[in-house]
This record gives sequence, structure tokens and C-alpha cells, in this order.
Amino acid sequence: MEVLEEKVSKLEEMMMRLLYIQQKTEMEIQSLSREIKEYKQEVDKQIRDMNKKWGEISNKLGTIVEYIIFPAAKSVLEKYFNCEITDIHMNRKRKKDNLKDEFDVIAVSDPCKTVYLIEVKATPKIDYINEFKDEKLERFKALFPEYEDYKLIPIFASLRLEDDIVNYLTKNKIYAMAYREWEYMDILNFDEIK
Repeated sequence: MEVLEEKVSKLEEMMMRLLYIQQKTEMEIQSLSREIKEYKQEVDKQIRDMNKKWGEISNKLGTIVEYIIFPAAKSVLEKYFNCEITDIHMNRKRKKDNLKDEFDVIAVSDPCKTVYLIEVKATPKIDYINEFKDEKLERFKALFPEYEDYKLIPIFASLRLEDDIVNYLTKNKIYAMAYREWEYMDILNFDEIK
């Protein structure tokens, strides 16, 4: 009987140790789970911050491209369209009622009664062209009624435009402006649209 009691006592002691180890393991798992959750939240925050920084860099790149294209716009327009540019603005914003927009470059030729609306993109995409032709041109007309008697010429500009983009612009009667052979700003599809 004594041997049995001793074995039961040892068994109880082992069960207590096992219970203690199990509780300790559960506490460690909970602690680890909290740490993982905190780490995940920290990583998510870092990803959000990085995405914000990428967005800022992208916006700065777009601004840089605008500052490169803007100085060349007047001479390119006067050369190709044979019209004196009497007014030119970069990043022109306008709001009217619930409608508002910002236009990268607006060049006006009063003698030719023509407005050149230039949309500048650092990374040209078909979606950007569609938004320009389907939405932005109409917003321009609504926001600048003083030019309703003027001919509106849409131009899509970037530092470099691939052939498929130029072809799409040409098909949609939008002039493509970019550097030709990285030497000078040019309208790449003037003869095709003219």
C-alpha cells in the first residue's frame, strides 16, 4: 500500500508539474501572440508610411516632369501651330460650384482663338489618356467658359512616349508631346492628326 501511495504521490506531483508547464506554455504563447500582433501592427504602419512616401516621390516626379516640359511648350506650340502664344500657365486650378480641377499647362493664342490644354504625366498610361479625353476636357470647358469660342487642342505630354501610347493618342485625335531622341521636345504625331 505504501508503494501505491508513493506512486500516486509521484503521479500527483508529475501532474502538478505538467499542469504548471502547460500553464507556463500557455502564458508564453499568449505573450508571443501579443508580440506578433504588435509586430504586425508596426509592420502595417511601416508599409502605410512607405506607401505615403512613394506617393510623395511620385508626385514630386510628376512635378519635375511638368517643370521640364513647361518651358518647352510655348516654342513647340508656336512652331507647329503657327500661332503666337499670348498667355501660358502651369498648374492652373479652378473651382466653380461643385466642380474643380487642376490643369498642368494651359496655353492660349488669342490671335488664333485657340487654347492648348496639355496634360503631363511622368508615367503615361492608357487610363490617364482616357481620363484626359473623357473627363478632363469636359471639365476644362465647364470651368473656363471664357474660351467657349476658342478651338480646344488636347495635348498629352511626357518625357518619353512609347509607340503604342502615341498610336492610341493619334487614334483619339490627341497630340503626343515628348522628347525626340532625348534631344528636343517635339510633337510626335503632328502630321498624323493635322
